[in-house]
Amino acid sequence: MTLDKTPESATRRDLADAELTTAVLASFVGAKSPRFRRIAERLVHHLHAFIQDVTLTEEEWRLGIDFLTRTGHITDDRRQEFVLLSDVLGVSMLVIGLNHRTPAGATASTVFGPFFAERSPDLDNGADLANGAPGVPCFMHGRVLSVNNEPVADALIDVWQADEAGFYDVQYDDLSEPRGRGRLRSDSHGRYWFWSILPEAYPIPHDGPVGELLSAAGRSPMRPAHVHFMVAATGFQTLITHVFVDGDPHLDSDAVFGVKDSLIAQYPRHQAGRAPDGRVMDRPFYTMDFDLVLAPAGPTTDAPDDSRSERDERPA
Repeated sequence: MTLDKTPESATRRDLADAELTTAVLASFVGAKSPRFRRIAERLVHHLHAFIQDVTLTEEEWRLGIDFLTRTGHITDDRRQEFVLLSDVLGVSMLVIGLNHRTPAGATASTVFGPFFAERSPDLDNGADLANGAPGVPCFMHGRVLSVNNEPVADALIDVWQADEAGFYDVQYDDLSEPRGRGRLRSDSHGRYWFWSILPEAYPIPHDGPVGELLSAAGRSPMRPAHVHFMVAATGFQTLITHVFVDGDPHLDSDAVFGVKDSLIAQYPRHQAGRAPDGRVMDRPFYTMDFDLVLAPAGPTTDAPDDSRSERDERPA
């Protein structure tokens, strides 16, 4: 039995080097989506060029496949090794830079990270989102503003951070409820305020394939101390950012290249006494004051996906 030879199949024989690349590129001509075709063709083009440039050996190719396979195997609902890989290769920050050309005055965006959790607990302003996470108390507050310095009321603010040991709650196996994370709303004056703990520097997970990559490169896995914010409000672009601790020794060597000068804040230390919200503290504590400035929305920017009917509007 002889199979028919179509012109397309005839072009996929005895191929090597440039002819092979040309044939693979041609295989995407019938793609249904022009955008998919563009991405696939450029990926093939650069991937083939890379392999030729370094003269990749078969053993190196097998090691690469094994690396990606293990990256997938270690990824689960609590750990996203592919996000870590994207982060340490600078891909995450490159994508963020291309997609968030915000106007002057807007808070800069940075990496999302692998430890965000959907449906964090809803909290009122003034609450303690640490919820027992070990660390030194820190009162964090500020305003959500437009680039015109106007308050943004009812903005949905997601906050999450690591504890003093450098671990997020999702990295623990024995926690019955969230720690170091929560969601609150800006009040009618755009203000937000809550208690948590002082952020500490920590290493990204480096017991897997990404850690092997960093070790081979002689790179540190450390991230400077920071707290994560994600802010969404109707009429504005969703902001994903960090607020870093000034003076942290890892600011100039962040493993994921996420530090921006405009995101570094003071975290002054205070002796025991009355805190800005009126609470009397029996031990030293820290404060952080940082305004989150939102860029106006584009034509397809979504509104916040949740709402709450009651909010604490006590002044911060």
